[in-house]
Amino acid sequence: MQEETRSTGNQTQRLLLIGFGGLLLLLAFSGFNAVSVLNRIQTSNESIRRDYMNRDSILEQLRSDIYLSGTYMRDFLLEPDPNKADAHLAELNSARARIESMLNAYQMVLRGEEKPPFEQFKKEVTAYFNSLQPALQWDPNQRKRLGYLFMQNSLLPRRMIIVRLADQIGRFNQEQMNSGDRQLRNLFSKFRTGLVLLVVTSLMGGLLLACLSIYRILRLERLSALRFDEALQARKALRDLSARLVEVQETERRALSRELHDEVGQALSALLLAIGNVAAMISPNDNQEARSQLLDTRRLAEKTVAVVRDMCLLLRPSMLDDLGLVPALEWQAREVSRTNHLLVKVKADSTLEELSDDHKTCIYRVVQEALRNITRHAKAKHVQIVLTQDDGTLHLVINDDGRGFTPAREKGVGLLGMEERVKRLNGKFRASSALGSGTTIDVVLPILVHTRQLT
Repeated sequence: MQEETRSTGNQTQRLLLIGFGGLLLLLAFSGFNAVSVLNRIQTSNESIRRDYMNRDSILEQLRSDIYLSGTYMRDFLLEPDPNKADAHLAELNSARARIESMLNAYQMVLRGEEKPPFEQFKKEVTAYFNSLQPALQWDPNQRKRLGYLFMQNSLLPRRMIIVRLADQIGRFNQEQMNSGDRQLRNLFSKFRTGLVLLVVTSLMGGLLLACLSIYRILRLERLSALRFDEALQARKALRDLSARLVEVQETERRALSRELHDEVGQALSALLLAIGNVAAMISPNDNQEARSQLLDTRRLAEKTVAVVRDMCLLLRPSMLDDLGLVPALEWQAREVSRTNHLLVKVKADSTLEELSDDHKTCIYRVVQEALRNITRHAKAKHVQIVLTQDDGTLHLVINDDGRGFTPAREKGVGLLGMEERVKRLNGKFRASSALGSGTTIDVVLPILVHTRQLT
């Protein structure tokens, strides 16, 4: 199952990586493509506008100079003063020079379809200025007499022809700009169509990726929930097993303590009595060596009795069952104080109600393990044990003035065992400590008050 979960997770990662990577690449491509097309549109538009404005400016200048040339020629013909007539002639020549320069400039930007009308335009301009040459040689009287007819029959008609040709070329120029605009509109339309297709493709890909992601995530959530349920069941099974082991351990300790007390203790007591009887039968003046060996044997038997008694008390003190929890704790405190350089005090409520065997055993074992840890590791001088009962809870606090430790990093088997015992009875266990400031163990157990029924 773990291999299946790991394989599914790896497949999900690869699919999400491929999906999101492809979507990001598609979006990046669409972005770069959009920027490129917009740049092309902008460049084309600027080129078309710039070309149109340049050509239109040249044509406008040509029209203006052609109109001015007619005006200068008219002023020249109607001017009787020779000096002023020469001035008008100079202006006419200057306008002609500008017109020829504009024609050369426009020929540089000339397009194929404009060539026939432009060539015609140039011919008409040349014919126009050639037609002016005879009139430029007239004296004032001739200009006065023939000038009006010349303007009416030659100057104005030719100028109108040139202007119409310029307008025709202008229409070509306008048509070319309109054609460029149509190309831009077509390009923009293609860009818009491509962008819509790209957006639709991106949305479909995103929707597909979202559906796939949701499916995979929901599947992983189901697998995770299944694994979590299995872990909870395994944890519950381990806790039940631990509780069963503790119960079996206490049962075996109680049986072993009783066996040692009843069988081995009685046998050793009988042995001591027999040794005493034998020693009494041997007079002091008889075999001194035998009497000495009997005394040594008696001391060994007494020591063995003490060891067996201590073992019985460590395994399961009989006073815990016979006298109750508080006397057992007080005895344990006296024993620790007697065998170690440690002052242990027990404070308990005088109104402490009768507790169940599980609660008494739990509290006794927690205190026993705590005192064992203090004597081994804490280097403390004082220990205070406070046991109180209030509102259906049993509260135990064990406080010492030892060197302390770091619970997060130095949580040993003893603390784990105490915590497991407390949690088995749905209690709360907390060990707080800091280096150099001692340790406090706080236990809170919910209890049901056992009342004696009077019969």
